[in-house]
Amino acid sequence: MTLIEERQGFKSDQWVQMPVAQFRLGDNEWKIYWQNSKGKWHFIDDIEPNEDFETQLKIVDEGHNGMFWG
Repeated sequence: MTLIEERQGFKSDQWVQMPVAQFRLGDNEWKIYWQNSKGKWHFIDDIEPNEDFETQLKIVDEGHNGMFWG
């Protein structure tokens, strides 16, 4: 599942969508991934997988060292 940020483009009437993070469920745990500039997703190994999706979403919402909203 990919979390997308949608905002109005700079000096434009068009809206732009940007991927923020990706959540993947495996072995009954959610893992968080980040996307590089080439569009490839990478597992964030310093965020522990967790069974609770809301916990993982909160980590992304809080920014995790500026990784998602910087």
